[in-house]
Amino acid sequence: MANANGTKKKKNKRAKVEKQPVPRELAIRHVMQANTSKNTKPELVVRTLLRKLGWPGYRLHWKTPAGRPDIVYPGRKVAIFVNGCFWHRHEGCKKATQPKSNQEFWNAKFERNVARDKRVTQELEEEGWKVVTIWECELGREKIEKTSEYLYEVMTLADEESKKSPGDAHETHPAT
Repeated sequence: MANANGTKKKKNKRAKVEKQPVPRELAIRHVMQANTSKNTKPELVVRTLLRKLGWPGYRLHWKTPAGRPDIVYPGRKVAIFVNGCFWHRHEGCKKATQPKSNQEFWNAKFERNVARDKRVTQELEEEGWKVVTIWECELGREKIEKTSEYLYEVMTLADEESKKSPGDAHETHPAT
């Protein structure tokens, strides 16, 4: 390509290309898409604890008539939910923050999550399952030992009960 004076104009191969900033909504969308419901870090921690305590052989996201608990021991009738404090609204937890924008959407979503959790827990208990809820905040350095002891107690009791008759009590970890 020639300039006005007839000389050839060189193309700058290293010319800086200005990128447009990603729209805020798109960035938020990508962050939300990165949130998964299976194999989360807290869930992996609980699975590791269970194996170390001597209780491998669980099923992951095993379908029950009431829902899909994160970790299931079908023979012992134990369903373990590993809940994120933000998504499942752990009362009194600093991780259960309230988004500042689009509050109507978030409140409705959180209410649906909490209602579903209660419904699934109740249905499983009515079917004779032992339902355990482990919260994300209970897996931190300060509380992991207590959580491990709690899981050991629950699983030991479940072993004893599976030899007798199934129990129907719901357990929430006392570390909170």
